[in-house]
Amino acid sequence: MPALFISDLHLCEARPAIAALFFEFLRSRVRDSAEELYILGDLFEYWTGDEDLELKFNCDIAAALRGVADSGTRVHLMHGNRDFLLGAEFCSASGANLLADPTRLDLFGKPTLLMHGDTLCTDDHAYLEFRAMVREIGWQQAFLAQPAEARRRQADNARSRSETEKQSKSAEIMDVNPAAVERVLLDTGCARLIHGHTHRPARHLHAVDGRTCERWVLPDWYLSGGYLECDAAGCRSGRVEPG
Repeated sequence: MPALFISDLHLCEARPAIAALFFEFLRSRVRDSAEELYILGDLFEYWTGDEDLELKFNCDIAAALRGVADSGTRVHLMHGNRDFLLGAEFCSASGANLLADPTRLDLFGKPTLLMHGDTLCTDDHAYLEFRAMVREIGWQQAFLAQPAEARRRQADNARSRSETEKQSKSAEIMDVNPAAVERVLLDTGCARLIHGHTHRPARHLHAVDGRTCERWVLPDWYLSGGYLECDAAGCRSGRVEPG
């Protein structure tokens, strides 16, 4: 059975139709039909700590993933730039295995690198500085020490600021840097890279040290859904449309 890859679902209560589409995807395309499901970041619009698992919406997401895991499909989860505080509590509830970013694996005999993709956007210096700050243990401890509602308000404000700042950034700055892509492929010896984050689904070819490597960019789930399916024959993209 194939391995399926998704990212950038940005699930939240404000977008119930996409959550419903995700549940249907798990029922009809993943459960009993895929050997592994890889979620490469930003499953949620944001995650502010273990208390978020107390919200019914988030519990329903965890329960749906647990159902998939219990059916025999291995579920893997990687942090994104919005849900980097997901941890052991959510993994325990959902049955998901938390992956490092990046993760190298042998995917049906082909060395493959999995990433969320944000660290490849090396021209966006402001974002990388912010990312480094919020990944520090001290920052996270101070943030998690605040009441849950205060953390959620901060996350809402940060999301609004991010959307505003995007309007002043060029498309090139927010996309991956080709040299950064080729560097990680060279350093890891991988022939394939799969990532999300940029919301620009496509298949790219890169010449790296005399090799032709492929890079798959996963789609976001804002208007519809999408995934990458890989097996011994290779990879191909698929869509999940609203009913």
